[in-house]
Parts: sequence; C-alpha cells; structure tokens
Amino acid sequence: MNFERIRYEQPAPGVARIMLARADKANAQDKAMLYEIDAALSKAARDDAIRCIVIGADGKNFSSGHDLKDESSLAEFPTVTQWAQFDDPGQAGQMNAEHEMYFGLCMRWRNLPKPTIVQVHGRCMAGGLMLVWPFDIVIAADDAVFSDPTVGFGVNGVEYFAHVWELGHRKARELLFTGGDLSAEAACGLGMVNHVVPKQDLETFTLAMAERIAKRPMMGLRLAKLACNQSLDAQGYSVALSAAMGWQQLGHANARLLHGSPVDPAGAGLIRDDLSGES
Repeated sequence: MNFERIRYEQPAPGVARIMLARADKANAQDKAMLYEIDAALSKAARDDAIRCIVIGADGKNFSSGHDLKDESSLAEFPTVTQWAQFDDPGQAGQMNAEHEMYFGLCMRWRNLPKPTIVQVHGRCMAGGLMLVWPFDIVIAADDAVFSDPTVGFGVNGVEYFAHVWELGHRKARELLFTGGDLSAEAACGLGMVNHVVPKQDLETFTLAMAERIAKRPMMGLRLAKLACNQSLDAQGYSVALSAAMGWQQLGHANARLLHGSPVDPAGAGLIRDDLSGES
C-alpha cells in the first residue's frame, strides 16, 4: 500500500505502528488521511504476525482535528459502512457522510480485534480525540493537551461523543461548555490516559508496552478486548454514542437554518481567540 498522509512501520516483532505524517497541517484529518488510517489498521489486523498496533504522530502536535478545508468527495474513497447517499439534499447527505467517515470509522477502530495503543503529544484537539478514544490504551507525553471546543460551532461536541465515559460527566460538561484545555496529568487523573511520560520518552515507553503486549497469545488478547468492550456496551456505551449523533445532526441542521452553513461561522473566531489567549 502507498500512503501519503501516514507511515506504516513495524518497529519491533509483533508490533505495527501507524504515524500521522501531515505535520505541516498539524495532522489535520482530511478524508484521505482517515481512509489511509483505516487501510493501515486493516492491514495490521489481517497480518498474523502483528499482535499490537500503535498510533502516533509526527510534528509538534498529535492532531488539530478535522481538516475544515478538505473539499474532496466521499465518492473518491473506498467507503466501509453501508451508509450511502452522501450528496442527498438538506441535512440528510451530511448525516450519511458523518455516520460513514466519523462515527462509522471510529466504531470500526474501537472494535478492531487486536490491542491498540495511542501515543499522544502536543495538542490533541476536537477531532483529534477521535483518534484517541476508540483505541485501548493511551500514553501521553507531559506536554499533551486535550480539548473539544466544537460547542462553539453550535454542535454538542465531536461526532464520537465519548466525553462522559472518558472524563466523567462533571468534567465532560466543563470541557464542552468552556472549550477549555485538559492537561495530560489531569486526563490521567480522570482515567482517560494510562500513563504520562516525559516527551523524550514517549516513543520508547509506548514501544516497550507494545512489545510486552505482543508476547501474549492472540486468543487471550482478543478475548480480553471483547470482554472489556462488551462490558462497556452492557452499560450503554454504544447506544449512548449512537444517540449523541442525533444531537450532532440537529446542531448542523439548526446552523443551516440560521447561518446557511452546517456550523455557526462565529465558532472559528471564538476558538482562535481561545487558542491565542485573547479571551
């Protein structure tokens, strides 16, 4: 496979590593990147020699979220769910597209039957969380900062709405209502992050854990992951996230009626001001 937005590596026996390689764009996720990530995850899932998959990123930041300048069409990509009619009028087309390329991809990745680890550094913003929360173990550098300022766009949050499950409902409300930042240490204290390490140790620490995991029998790893995921689902995890997609679409539809676009255009300025410390 030829990748342009990511790198696929095998840094140790039993370990595959997928690196976001769009550092000049702060690893903003366009459709091409999302489908390259999906293809790489599928490659690792089908490789009998791979028992653990690591996701990391080049550059200063892990990911700035969705690439809002992406003008490509889903018709250009090998869609993987049964959602279709992405060009339908009204809110329907966007609803179909977001169920495919955001929620659908994230759920595929969450249910991938091999252990996954994410190594996060720098800023992980908005859609960047959707490259963290679907995966199993999170290792953060001490400079990592997490945020979801998308309420400023008039929606409930990013499309994979796991905030309450990852942070607890009080901190989730604060993060969403204020658009503020969450440090790596704070995220670890809330249980969203497994370990916080010095930035210079992030790669070696993560790889050491991946190598340790890769020594376990695949059957045991697969069963342990299934049991963890199904324990969450028994508590309503997948149903709650599916339901939240409805509120996402209501936010977009409301913005279309009020502003003629799927998001409140004032949101971009609000978020820029927060990032620059002007508000």
